[in-house]
Amino acid sequence: MEIEIISFGQITEFINNQKIEIDGIADTDAFKKYIENRFPALKDLKYKLALNKNIVQQNTEITNQATIAIMPPFSGG
Repeated sequence: MEIEIISFGQITEFINNQKIEIDGIADTDAFKKYIENRFPALKDLKYKLALNKNIVQQNTEITNQATIAIMPPFSGG
């Protein structure tokens, strides 16, 4: 399955926007484990995922051609 990864803030220092081919990753919990193994610096950061422009609040299924944004904490004002 192909997904697009978009990163923001300090996360862009080690994860560039890219399209990747992954197999065996069916949901956001599995994706989080995968991405933290691939980019160990993420383990030390707090971040949120957005799947197809919706912030992920709980484990969510990932479909082919999905876009996942990896975002550092942010606050409104």
